[in-house]
Amino acid sequence: MRPRWIVTAAAVLAVALLTIPALRRSGTERIGPAAAAAPTSARSETCDASAPAKLDFVLKDMHNAPLKLADFKGKVIVLNFWATWCGPCKEEIPAFVELYDRYRNKGLVIVAVSIDDAPPQLQQFTREWKMQYPVAQLQSDIEDAYGPFYGVPTSYLIGRDGTICTKHLGPVSKDAFEQEIRALLDPKALL
Repeated sequence: MRPRWIVTAAAVLAVALLTIPALRRSGTERIGPAAAAAPTSARSETCDASAPAKLDFVLKDMHNAPLKLADFKGKVIVLNFWATWCGPCKEEIPAFVELYDRYRNKGLVIVAVSIDDAPPQLQQFTREWKMQYPVAQLQSDIEDAYGPFYGVPTSYLIGRDGTICTKHLGPVSKDAFEQEIRALLDPKALL
């Protein structure tokens, strides 16, 4: 009987530790100082953050081919950390598919980084869910740069100038993502 209580207590503690960050920030975190507090030279051209994104990674895509994040500099990037077993991740996928189809020719790229799925599983899953955007496998260097991950999905919105604008912990609605993406895309490209 005693080991059950220990396991139960450990499970309750783990759930509490995973939900505290989401409760504190409602899942969305603006990165960097507010625009009013940041000196003009430190402000990004696309958002009020000043934290540069680390894009100097060569990941392996779901076919084990190299995927260079630096190749996407100059685009608005949604960097999404997810897993095929994650229910909230699956809730976001149809929105990502639609947003990518709508805005990829206007400067948007969505890069989905699977935290633990093998290439054959990713290939089958992306076919079933019609994911046409780049899908990569997690590597320790990108996890060190963007993690630790207390839960998935975790998404970063990166402006054209390579500045991290927003971090989302947990699922985000299509409307919220679209509003943030449109604010970062060039208004002329949206016409």
